[in-house]
Amino acid sequence: MNYKICCTNIQACDIKAIFLLLILCHLHRYNFKSYQYILALIFAIEEINGNPNLLPNISLGFDFYNVRFTEKDTLMNACMWLTAHSEKYILPNYNCGKRYFTAALTGTSWTVSAQIGTLFQLFKFPQLSFGPYDPILSDRNQYSSLYQIAPKSSSLSLGIVSLMVHFRWSWVGLILPDDHKGNKILSDFRNEMERKGICIAFVKMIPATWSSHLNQFWKNVDETNVIIIYGDIDSLEGLMRNIGQRLLTWKVWVMNIEPHFTDSADYFLLDSFHGSLIFTYHYSERFEFTNFIQTVNPYKYPEDIYLPKLWHLFFKCSFSDIGCQLLNNCQFNASLDVLPRHIFDVSMSDESTSIYNAVYAVAHSLHEMRLQQVQMEPYEKGEETLFFPWQLNSFLKDIEVGDQMSLGWRQEVNVKYDILNIWNLPKGLGRKVKIGSFSPNAPQDQQLSLTEQIIQWPEEFSEIPQSVCSESCGHGFRKVILEGNAVCCYKCTPCAHNEISNKTDVDQCIKCPESHYANTEKNYCLKKAVSFLAYEDQLGMILASIALCLSALTVFVIGIFVKNRHTPIVKANNQALSYILLITLTFCFLCSLTFIGQPNKNTCILQQTTFGVAFTVALATVLAKAITVVIAFKATFPGRMVRWLMISRAPNYIIPICTLIQVGFCGTWMATSPPFIDQDAHTEHGHIIIFCNKGSSVAFHCVLGYLCFLALCGYTVAFLSRTLPDTFNESKFLSFSLLVFFCVWVTFLPVYHSTKGKFMVATEIFSILASSTALLGFIFGPKCYIVLLRPDENTFNYIRNKIHSRKNKSQKT
Repeated sequence: MNYKICCTNIQACDIKAIFLLLILCHLHRYNFKSYQYILALIFAIEEINGNPNLLPNISLGFDFYNVRFTEKDTLMNACMWLTAHSEKYILPNYNCGKRYFTAALTGTSWTVSAQIGTLFQLFKFPQLSFGPYDPILSDRNQYSSLYQIAPKSSSLSLGIVSLMVHFRWSWVGLILPDDHKGNKILSDFRNEMERKGICIAFVKMIPATWSSHLNQFWKNVDETNVIIIYGDIDSLEGLMRNIGQRLLTWKVWVMNIEPHFTDSADYFLLDSFHGSLIFTYHYSERFEFTNFIQTVNPYKYPEDIYLPKLWHLFFKCSFSDIGCQLLNNCQFNASLDVLPRHIFDVSMSDESTSIYNAVYAVAHSLHEMRLQQVQMEPYEKGEETLFFPWQLNSFLKDIEVGDQMSLGWRQEVNVKYDILNIWNLPKGLGRKVKIGSFSPNAPQDQQLSLTEQIIQWPEEFSEIPQSVCSESCGHGFRKVILEGNAVCCYKCTPCAHNEISNKTDVDQCIKCPESHYANTEKNYCLKKAVSFLAYEDQLGMILASIALCLSALTVFVIGIFVKNRHTPIVKANNQALSYILLITLTFCFLCSLTFIGQPNKNTCILQQTTFGVAFTVALATVLAKAITVVIAFKATFPGRMVRWLMISRAPNYIIPICTLIQVGFCGTWMATSPPFIDQDAHTEHGHIIIFCNKGSSVAFHCVLGYLCFLALCGYTVAFLSRTLPDTFNESKFLSFSLLVFFCVWVTFLPVYHSTKGKFMVATEIFSILASSTALLGFIFGPKCYIVLLRPDENTFNYIRNKIHSRKNKSQKT
């Protein structure tokens, strides 16, 4: 019993080549890769026929028909095979050849499989397509007995896009066939690329018929360095030839098929596809097929008219025009495996693997069906078992072949892909090298595996090619999308103040937290240093030194006054008030030290209370001294109220009354909104300034306003009494010192509010020191001058003589 497997549309050579080979036996163009399909078919059949456990006592055979130019010719071949009639006499439904037809293998074009499928499905005749998977052929209503062997390439677009992401190619071109498959894969690519932030520079749709007048097709192709080519062998044949002829050596082609055109590659050092990356299905390597290829020769298969031509072309054998046979002087040890791999590859291609699996699918189905028939219908010796081809359909739907690929109603199957790189060697000795793989079922960060060190790029590139619309925005910059352009076309702008970007091509910069600041390159946030007016700072050291020196000077003045307490100038103008004022000024100088150093809650409260109360006591004392001068001169007139005031020491009550009022202000301030520790992270770059916040701004200005009011009152009283005739009248000194005090603090307000950070604190300290120094210098400076430098003027005799001379002078006038 001899079952026949028809291999329709197997394309052992290209369409014209097989026709000329049969007629003329001299060719100038061949598709050697497609001849591997025939050898894969023979290899599978011989392997099955040699297996005693599979289809015992049954031999498989095959018929081969080439695809012609029209649908009519294709269907004519199918009818001739089904009926075993010649082209002139075709009788449908009649087979007079007494051959048992089992199944048909069709490919590689889906169109031919579909055309033949419309005929075969009328007979429910099993048809296995070894071409690329096509969803149209999976329509069970239209093709009820057609089974696709190739796995569904549902993850191929994801794998190619993952490769783009790995090499940071964000600006790529797409070349696709202009049919339903091209439109579907274009949609898949758009979705994946949009999700990964990759832009399509252009989309070129390959017409059904490639023409030499398609120069317009290559316009705008220079916009990108990376171009994706996706399709099947039939749809891309014209494009691949045209790329090879144009020597487009400056492009990285990413493809799903292997280029196999050898018209002129044997004579050029440069190859258009050098450096290309190819995604192919991962299959286990079959060393048996390689060994089989080594045994193939014209003597082993004398009925093969194609092998003699190969031996004549590549092994320089003599050739007979009669019968297309080789002469006896041909080299005997010639073998296909010595040919360059770009001409003939001994490793099985995707299509060859599908053919191998398809033959085994039919064989296993026949085996199972035969076993069932034997069990159900035992027959006597010598009686044949009859079957109909449509009976195989129930077995083909459930059978699994090879890598667990279901041949039934196919669900989405994720397969593994190998990534090949085309190396270029002199005289067209190109080689495909596996440089990685893509596994859709692996974890996301482990799906793509590459060995970049062995990748050869096109001659134009000395390193990994770049394919971007705009140069990457480095650290410290962010992308600004240009209006009307793709998202991959942008300009780079520096990050704003205190913002950073430590990655390339970021859409938004990251703002540094308040406790950090951006470095100069704006790619890293540095921790801010804590800053305050410390004693270690030069400014803090100077102010503290001045405060201590002035405090010491005040103590020195107190010592002078105590030592000379019995002298007239010290005893004049209420000696007790002078001591109170000097002691208070000492505290005023020292209270400035509370503003220096790291602030805390206690020092913040102490700053304002000591400042307010100390200066209130000082100003109240000056006011009391001014009033004392006035009362002293008015008390010389008997019966006046002022005499009572002098006797009752009423000026001494001014100090506690004024102080209590200020204490009331401070108490209200501390009870409602007291000062607290605050931070200023913006004034000084790289620093966080710690300072005492005044809390209630109204309370602070009330305290300061009250001080200015006391100064103004004291100045008014002292100014009015400045002309009173007395040797020890200090009213003019009091008025001038209070005028300076008032000017200092009025000037302080605008300066204080215009400064920030530690300089604000320094301004307040300077105002305290300046105003206190004015009171000390202008009130006690002249007295110290007399006590220390003019002691002769600090005696009662000198005073008496001066008064006597003044009276005589007034009498003369």
